[in-house]
Amino acid sequence: MKIVVDFDKCKSNAVCMGVAPEVFEVRDDNFLYILQEEPAEELRPKMEEAVRTCPAGAIELVG
Repeated sequence: MKIVVDFDKCKSNAVCMGVAPEVFEVRDDNFLYILQEEPAEELRPKMEEAVRTCPAGAIELVG
């Protein structure tokens, strides 16, 4: 699975980071960083939650 973020939509509100801090990080510059573009399969439930809870609808799972 691969994480794809539409950075044009992303508001860096850190909801995804709250769900999966091992994959997403909003830094002091107020930008979202993807720490693992292809997270392990056991993180799929967290990734699906991050997609569902993103207020901007900016996260997509591929694969």
